Amino acid sequence: MAPPGFFQICAGGSNTVASVSTKILGYAVLLISVAPAAYAQSSSEELAKKLSNPISSLISVPFQYNYDQGYGPQDGSHNLVNIQPVIPFSLNEDWNLISRTILPVAWQDDIAGPSGEQFGLGDTLQSFFLSPAKPTESGIIWGVGPAFLLPTATDEFLGTGKWGAGPTGVVLKQEGPWTVGMLANHIWSFAGQSDRQDVSSTYLQPFISYTTVHAWTFTLNTESTYDWENDAWSVPINFQVSKIVKFGEQPVSFGVGARYWADSPENGPDGWGVRAVITFLFPK
Repeated sequence: MAPPGFFQICAGGSNTVASVSTKILGYAVLLISVAPAAYAQSSSEELAKKLSNPISSLISVPFQYNYDQGYGPQDGSHNLVNIQPVIPFSLNEDWNLISRTILPVAWQDDIAGPSGEQFGLGDTLQSFFLSPAKPTESGIIWGVGPAFLLPTATDEFLGTGKWGAGPTGVVLKQEGPWTVGMLANHIWSFAGQSDRQDVSSTYLQPFISYTTVHAWTFTLNTESTYDWENDAWSVPINFQVSKIVKFGEQPVSFGVGARYWADSPENGPDGWGVRAVITFLFPK
């Protein structure tokens, strides 16, 4: 679940846009700088498999671009960059705590009929997973914890205006080149703008991936959301190909993919969309 939120582009607003863009760039640099200066060597194949695990002991900072179209009668479009740092913490020999953040940066046009353009920050989704440091005897990897919706959107068209919270969890198994699993959460709103609709939303992300010895990864998933307030599904089916390369000692994953909207709310996105991802990796 990655709720959007941004400020409207208007005449004379270039200074504001530049200011927000500078803040976003500074935030991205800060995220990357938290990684250790020195880290253990890992093969690209091992890193690719770790990247397929949402709660692995690997610091990663993905920048995920998504483009979707077909919104409403004006055939509106939506561009979204999700900044998604994943930072694991070792609590002791037996348990890890993994922080996963989704900070959306979006720009969109006629997303709700003739609503014009908006650009800015969306609502932030912050999740924490408590996970065993080692898989179970059967090879199962799991994690559970809380998820929080933070109303950081800079435009009402790009966010919910609500504070929210709920449970989240992930379970997966890695065997040979395969990774199969499911990530899920549910968010209820509990505070925020009284004139905005309440939030009750379930997110389901089943996924399967195959990693080659040359660090190519092929991933198929859905990122389905059910809106209980409006009784509506959003079901994009995603296929992505990614490859890890190293620039000196710095591993970086590049990925491209396509998605098809199998279902969406009335006036929601339709047809095909695209995705591109750059992920900076910092092995521990």
